[in-house]
This record gives sequence, structure tokens and C-alpha cells, in this order.
Amino acid sequence: MATIKKIGVFTSGGDAPGMNACIRAVVRTGIFSGAEMVGIRQGYQGMVENQFLPMDARSVCNIIQLGGTILKTARCAEFRTPEGRKKAFKNLQKNGIDGLVAIGGDGTFTGAELLSRTYDIPVICIPGTIDNDLYGSDFTLGYDTANNTVIEAIDKIRDTAASHDRVFFIEVMGRDSGCIALQAGIAGGAEAILLPETDEGIEHLLHKLEDGEKINKSSSIVIIAEGDKNGGAYNVSKIVKEKFPAYDIKVTILGHLQRGGSPTSYDRVLASRLGYAAVKALLAGETRKMVGIRGNKIKLTGLEEALNHKEFKLEADLLEMSGILTI
Repeated sequence: MATIKKIGVFTSGGDAPGMNACIRAVVRTGIFSGAEMVGIRQGYQGMVENQFLPMDARSVCNIIQLGGTILKTARCAEFRTPEGRKKAFKNLQKNGIDGLVAIGGDGTFTGAELLSRTYDIPVICIPGTIDNDLYGSDFTLGYDTANNTVIEAIDKIRDTAASHDRVFFIEVMGRDSGCIALQAGIAGGAEAILLPETDEGIEHLLHKLEDGEKINKSSSIVIIAEGDKNGGAYNVSKIVKEKFPAYDIKVTILGHLQRGGSPTSYDRVLASRLGYAAVKALLAGETRKMVGIRGNKIKLTGLEEALNHKEFKLEADLLEMSGILTI
């Protein structure tokens, strides 16, 4: 592999708290190592449209605490075509970029792997998604911050639930992953948690609420991951209302609130570690790899493995404990 002299960095897919801290680490590690650094705006869309900007150490001042991404992000239908990827590669060549660092989720990884394999351009990926649903890393950028955002919302909603004797159904992000729902549900003291990965149906929830009724429990918080098999918070609330017509039921969809906000200390440090490690790996000749954290140590995982291996990240003790602590 030829020596990498100019590295492009971009964010793609959904934004996640910690992306800016990661951009900062990538840019400054690259400069310290003697490489030129270029930011690519709007992800793959910017790659196709030639939105490249030189970056120096001062370009990433005062961003470590910011949510979102200063490089912006976008979906790009054109990049999904061979013609679009060819245009993107031509722009990379035009700008002299001979290595890439991509920050994002599985869609970002898929595009990076295909581009790298087709045109033999080295690429290292960093997992940036609040869902924590990528194989090869115990935690992904933004997951810890999203959890804290959800917990803060639960705490505030519980005040109202207790004051008015209400049952609140709170829907959190997690189309295929219940990591946020489980962690935030336990930390927020939820009475029940519904997850995409488990087979517990609506009957289990109804039994939990019946048990609460027997001990005169006047308010409850139920956390539901958006990908839960029972159809989401609104559908579940309707079923419960039919069974318990006397309940005062409210639904809160937290939605994109969970993606924003200043990253936690953990996410800032994780982002810095992964950004630093990604540049080091790229300059050491690695390609088509993801940098992740396993047992508090940086590990490299092949992109194909990261994309094709579905990891069950819900710890058995947490699943069991979530039921025990709500009695």
C-alpha cells in the first residue's frame, strides 16, 4: 500500500452526539502524524457533489462539546448506484485523497466497504449511532448520551405520572435494537420494558399492570422501543386502555430528541479514542476495518464481519433484573 498523505473524513447517516469530538480527534491525529486533512461535507452526497474543505488543527476548535456534526450529514440515493460511486471516487482523486475515515452506522459502513473494494481506496470506519447495534464494539458513539437524555425525560415524566395517577407509555428509538430501552428503562425505574429482541408479548405487560393494580399502584412508566413487535407505544396504549378503561393513559414519543445534545464525558472520550485509533490504523496500512472498543481496549473488526454478524447486546442479567426490580 502506498503511503497515505491526505485523509478525508466524513459523517454519514443519522447524527449522534460525539461525532464532532471524533472529527476533532481524527483531524488533529492526522495532522500530528504528518498527513493533510480534508473534511467532506454532507457525507456521501458531498463526495458525489465535490464538497471538500481543507482542515487544520484550528478547524476543530471548540467543537468537542457540540452535538450533531459540523461536517453535516445526508442520505444519498445517487451513491447507491455504480455511476454515483464512480463520480465520488473521481472527486476523491481530484482532491488528492488517498485514505478515508468514515463515521456512521451500518449504511455508512456498507457504502465505505463497497467504495473501498471497488476502487481500492483505504478506509477505516468508526461506529457512530445511538442505537448501539453494530458488531465489534461494546459501545457506539452517542449511545451513552442518548441514554442520559432518555433518563432525564423519564424522570420528568414520572413527576407528572405520580401527580396525576397516570400510566405513561414512553417510546424510545431502537428499530432493531432495544439497548436504549433496556438501559434507560432500568435506570429510570420503569415498571415494564418492551424490546424488539424479546418475545414477551402484550400479555406479559397486562399481567404486570394487573399486579400493580392489586397493590394499589397508582402510576406507572412503560418503556417501549420503537421496533417492539407489539406495534409501538400508541398501539400498545390502545390495547391497555381496552383492558383497563379506568386508567388515565398518556403516550410520549421521544423521537429525535434522543439524537441531539452535548455529548457526555464518556462519549467524548470514546470519540477521541476511536478517532485517534482510526487514523493510526489507516496510516499503519489497515483498510476496510472498523475501530471499536471491547473490554475497554481498542479492537479492529473487518467491515464485512461488522455488517454481517448480528450481535445480541442485551445482557441476560439486565433482562432478568428489569423484571425483578419492578415488583
